[in-house]
Amino acid sequence: MDLIRETMNSYGIPALPKKTVEAMAYVPFQPNDAETYTAVRAFEAGTMFPALNKPWYGDKCRGMKL
Repeated sequence: MDLIRETMNSYGIPALPKKTVEAMAYVPFQPNDAETYTAVRAFEAGTMFPALNKPWYGDKCRGMKL
């Protein structure tokens, strides 16, 4: 079962709102059996879920043509 269906079945609400606003973050619910980091690694990464760990590498992109 996918995450959206599981969330709706469990809580009766969608994982994301129907209407979103620019420049506001919406993070979907994580399933109970989602992979997690250790406490130390989670603190370093800023999240306990590897699926949400999206580090910013802006300085490494300099000089690249997009």
